[in-house]
Amino acid sequence: MLFDPIQIRNLSLANRTVMSPMTRSRAVENNTPNALMAEYYGQRATAGLIVTEGTSPSPNGLGYPRIPGLFNAAHVAGWKRVTDAVHARGGKIVIQLMHTGRVTHTDNLPAGAEVVAPTSAVCPGEMYTDKSGGMQPYSVPRAMAEADIRHAVDEYAQSATLAVEAGFDGIELHAANGYLIEQFLNGNVNTRTDGWGETAEGRNRFALEVARAASAAIGADKVGIRLSPYGVFNGTGSFEGIDAQYEALVAELSRLGLLYLHVLDHSAMGAPAVPDAIKAALRAAFDGPFIAAGGFNHGSAEQVLVDGKADLVAFGRPFLANPDLVARMQKDAPLNPVDFDKAYTPGADGYTDYPTLA
Repeated sequence: MLFDPIQIRNLSLANRTVMSPMTRSRAVENNTPNALMAEYYGQRATAGLIVTEGTSPSPNGLGYPRIPGLFNAAHVAGWKRVTDAVHARGGKIVIQLMHTGRVTHTDNLPAGAEVVAPTSAVCPGEMYTDKSGGMQPYSVPRAMAEADIRHAVDEYAQSATLAVEAGFDGIELHAANGYLIEQFLNGNVNTRTDGWGETAEGRNRFALEVARAASAAIGADKVGIRLSPYGVFNGTGSFEGIDAQYEALVAELSRLGLLYLHVLDHSAMGAPAVPDAIKAALRAAFDGPFIAAGGFNHGSAEQVLVDGKADLVAFGRPFLANPDLVARMQKDAPLNPVDFDKAYTPGADGYTDYPTLA
């Protein structure tokens, strides 16, 4: 089933493999996509669907060095080179919109931007900055007022509109890995006592407002979302009532008629597994295409499709070093190893120079 074509909403895909969103930090000039990035994504166009690296809808969301944005005309033009390269090779591509929120250092932000989050609590840990050439503690965020929250929702909607202008087949809202949307969702991070927190309904509110705004801007059938309940990245982790909260969230998202639901299980990277029961509950609650992600290989991906637990399967690290991953899996050919030392460095090394099958 993995190599069978599939129709998701109005999008026809050549197969059921999805290239997961993976930060690569190659947008070296003003967070703008470039020719090297177009080559990288074009190389991987045989995936049924490509989800780009996390891309900020706001200057405030550019928390990591050299990650791309999508909030001005230059960004649109840069991304148009990418979508043209993928479409020229018969591929389909959506852009993942990722606002880093408190997972940010001010040295990585452009002039005039600031670190904002649901509360002023600092994200635990450190991050790399080009300015220091090393690791630095995360910066202190400013707690978002009502006006800030409304502005952020509008930024997502405007970025979604620009995504269509840039030629994308849709967008994916990044509501996982401890970034801004999950900062609102997660009970360990969101300690607000107003209508944007305190209860499960309050914590779900920002994600739903963003999904509704993006859907109103470009159509719900062009809006997917990625969730990672039980993830532990960036100070998140499970909390009391998490299962019921996420089931309620997905039920509301389902009513919108979104392009897909993408659920990530981080257990292959050492985090607690998402229980099978909640995966099944989320699949049942979402009336639409369901993407499973997290440590899959050819065999396990085929099995989850056969078992009816997903409609598509996302692969992350295998796509880093294997632009022809689909062909390699079809032929049971060995995979190239990933050069992790060059995963986030500028330039072609460890990015577009991996060999393909003869």
